[in-house]
Amino acid sequence: MNPSELSILLVEPSSMQQKVILSHLKEAGIANIDTASNGEQALELTGKYQPDLVISAMYLPDMSATDLLKTLRQSNTDQEINFMLVSSETKFSALDPLRQAGVIAILPKPFGYEELERALSTTLDYIAPEEIALKNYDVTDLNVLVVDDSSTARKHLSRVLTNIGITKLTTAINGLEAIEKIEADTFDLIVTDFNMPEMDGQQLIEYVRNDMGNTFIPIMMVTSEENETRLGNVHQAGVSAICDKPFEPQTVREILFRILDDHAQ
Repeated sequence: MNPSELSILLVEPSSMQQKVILSHLKEAGIANIDTASNGEQALELTGKYQPDLVISAMYLPDMSATDLLKTLRQSNTDQEINFMLVSSETKFSALDPLRQAGVIAILPKPFGYEELERALSTTLDYIAPEEIALKNYDVTDLNVLVVDDSSTARKHLSRVLTNIGITKLTTAINGLEAIEKIEADTFDLIVTDFNMPEMDGQQLIEYVRNDMGNTFIPIMMVTSEENETRLGNVHQAGVSAICDKPFEPQTVREILFRILDDHAQ
């Protein structure tokens, strides 16, 4: 599959912005594009067919992009929605709910062709994923623990890991529950969020490394955290790798290849 085969729903209230984004999409060779100017129209269209990708502005006349994505996922529980945001919004509080929900990309206004091309490539990676190839592990034998307080984020991350060949997945809603599972089972990899109630990702890492004395299990943090000081503390706690939200499946593959295969050397 290539980008020209994608079916896209563009949700943008500004006719001028619609024209600009449409021109970029057509430059990328995409012809199968429907448009909507508000959330209600978008929901009506997605009720008739499932687009490969929904591209939306942040603020629509009748709802926000966050509300639209939440409604789409509630209406299509058996299908994963590939959702991209195009917005000039920069506030962490506004963007974080979408990052946590698993948007595939957040593009600024205006955006360049290269940024769009990368986001479309990521969409294809979600639709037709490539299994990770490891030298020192059979990926289907890996036992992985996913820790995140957001059920949407857990589902999204589990989907990405499953798509690259990891099928033995256990989930936990925070660090305390993760510790219970770690003490009861042996895991090859822990994938954790940072900001969680009861016990956050940094505290979980510190417990595993210090209280449990487990310095060898790879721990990857997937987070939207932007505070450099806090991220520096996570590095000091003993995290193996940090991956930003939103993330690309190819980035996850590269990180896992590094921390699993290099770790086994």
